[in-house]
Amino acid sequence: MEKKIYPFTAIVGQEDMKEALLLNIINPSLGGVLIRGEKGTAKSTAVRALTQLLKKYDTKVVNLPISATEDRVVGTLDIEHAIKTGEKKFEKGILYTADKNILYVDEINLLEDHIVDVLLDAAAMGVNTIEREGISYSHPSKFILVGTMNPEEGDLRPQLLDRFGLVVDICGERNVDKRVEIVTRRIEFEDNKDKFIDSWESKENDLRVKIEKARDILSDVKYSNEILQLIAKIGITLGVDGHRCDLSIIKTAITLAALEGRLSVQKNDILKAAKLAIPHRMRKTPFEDSKLSLESLEKLVESL
Repeated sequence: MEKKIYPFTAIVGQEDMKEALLLNIINPSLGGVLIRGEKGTAKSTAVRALTQLLKKYDTKVVNLPISATEDRVVGTLDIEHAIKTGEKKFEKGILYTADKNILYVDEINLLEDHIVDVLLDAAAMGVNTIEREGISYSHPSKFILVGTMNPEEGDLRPQLLDRFGLVVDICGERNVDKRVEIVTRRIEFEDNKDKFIDSWESKENDLRVKIEKARDILSDVKYSNEILQLIAKIGITLGVDGHRCDLSIIKTAITLAALEGRLSVQKNDILKAAKLAIPHRMRKTPFEDSKLSLESLEKLVESL
């Protein structure tokens, strides 16, 4: 029996999270997204809902359990078989299954660092390579990496955080009407899943069309040298190390423009992109808040 999945467009609030996920669907080269927040804030619901938006492509969510070993993740080579026959025998791992799909890692901060490194390397290269006793094997592993975590349970090392293209911090809704709407929709879904899903199908289709159009025009989106200078100034002013952040901002801004059906990057695209690409890369003391609002970015740009 097909599992009934809550519609993406029916999720109340969490606009930054939904946008970051959509941007990675449109442009997988963004490098994935890390969603940080408390439990019960629709993180896994949103990720699974993406599969319905992408059902045309037969996309699925591949889960990576935090208990997974390196061999389970990357796969294994049968060395004895290779020595005896001269043929490589590869046992598929999670990264093989994840190719052309969404790789979802809940509580990614609890994974061993070297496994997170492997995931991020494969996500960046689009290839998984296994090397054992002088024998190597490679296969395509192009996936959209989505990690979730509760910061109260520990954080990722800054070097690993920097490798994620985008990071979103979320929390439960504080607006009374939105909280009521969340409960109302969820009860309607549980009472009659088919009816609820059907009632949102029109909005789901509209979003599918928007995603398709964005993908089609993505490579045609242009930006000016002034836009690049603005990105550089923002990074320097906020004390961001390295240049990976600048690249993330421009790629995200291009994708934002495409999502809105535009062929040129505007200043507001840069502001929205910076909000997603900078906070986890800013230098900060253990007691500083890394959140960066759109308003604070606007004030910063006005002062440059």
